[in-house]
Amino acid sequence: MKKAITTEKAPKALGPYSQAIEANGTLYISGQVPVDPSTGEIVEGGIKEQTRQVMKNIGAILEAAGYSFKNVVKSTCLLSDMANFKDMNEVYGSYYQETPPARAAFAVKELPLGVMIEIETIAVK
Repeated sequence: MKKAITTEKAPKALGPYSQAIEANGTLYISGQVPVDPSTGEIVEGGIKEQTRQVMKNIGAILEAAGYSFKNVVKSTCLLSDMANFKDMNEVYGSYYQETPPARAAFAVKELPLGVMIEIETIAVK
């Protein structure tokens, strides 16, 4: 059985998808972009600021579903430019001090709203 997870502490879905779906003890979080849910605007600054906001959004969804960053088993990071990988990795890594999840990182041609990063996440209880 699947259950949609939503929270006002993360940006609303930009299309026909859920912020997250929980099924059989696994949480699938849709790709999060650096939108501040309190303003609905993309955060200002560079890749570090955008990555930090994405991770805050992921954290809010994890919390709403009763999970934490310790439950994350897989992330997929989409970057608008691989030149941003090092700075993204620095911020991302600060959320996973012990046993970081499996991860893939790709540069893509373009991301929604012209952002620099999007991250999707899978967590398991």
